[in-house]
Amino acid sequence: MKSTESYETAPQGTVMQPSQKKPENARSTSNATATVNRAEAEPLLDVADLVVDYRRGRRTFRALHGVSLSIGAGECVGLVGESGSGKSTLGKAILGLSPVSSGSIRIDGRDITRASGADRRRLAADVQVVFQDPYGSLDPAMTVGQAVAEPLRAAGTDRETARAAVAEMLDQVRLPADAAARYPGEFSGGQRQRIAIARALVRRPRLIICDEPVSALDLTTQAAVVDLFIDIQRETGVSYLFISHDLGVVRRVCHRVSVMYGGRIVESGANETITRSPAHPYTRRLLLASPVADPARQAERRRAWLRLRSPGESSTT
Repeated sequence: MKSTESYETAPQGTVMQPSQKKPENARSTSNATATVNRAEAEPLLDVADLVVDYRRGRRTFRALHGVSLSIGAGECVGLVGESGSGKSTLGKAILGLSPVSSGSIRIDGRDITRASGADRRRLAADVQVVFQDPYGSLDPAMTVGQAVAEPLRAAGTDRETARAAVAEMLDQVRLPADAAARYPGEFSGGQRQRIAIARALVRRPRLIICDEPVSALDLTTQAAVVDLFIDIQRETGVSYLFISHDLGVVRRVCHRVSVMYGGRIVESGANETITRSPAHPYTRRLLLASPVADPARQAERRRAWLRLRSPGESSTT
């Protein structure tokens, strides 16, 4: 068993860089390209021309303007944007938590755009979610074992089978077996997020919506949890929609990246293209906003960020 501490105390100089302890975590360009081609041929998730409207009194606010996105089996696609860009709204629409005005959402070819409550419950075996706040997503009155087992128990799994699955999931997220008898409040933020990941994994889903899953964590713990997401994908073949405001985080974990601004996707492409040589000024601003360990370099990036005009001031669309 690997201790959680070994995953959450990386040297400060290595933060936001590919893991030096596990060089195999680095993704090759050829591997990313193969995944992109597979996603285009056989998408696990296919979102097409999605429009989401919210009513505000007598007025209607359009949160998503014809958004399209696909994810292949075993692929991680990053969805990046600042607060209010629409990225979390898209995640909620996929989960059935935001109203869809038009467009479609398909999982493995099945149209789930307006799935019933019963269909959504059946879909939970294939699609799960990890939220930003691990403490808020866990019932503090439940032990960790009860919280992780809850999705299985709700699906009718017997107690002994669920207990064995909990032990397996805790091992997979690098937590000790005795964590099952403890409560969420006894753990650090990074450890609680590992518990939330274990809960999302316990039904062996094919797709996990990761909604800002590391943004509430300090930089060192972020790096450890991102490494865990990478390891889990390699071990299980699960797909991720990885929602984040931080291109630095997305660079490490995703094969492809889509950038959202004002409810629209303004740029999409392979990880290396978007995170190294972005074309859209908004994407360049996001890249410069990602934190780095070197204070001098951080100050230089901040000055460059201020020099860039916002998308609303630019003629680029």
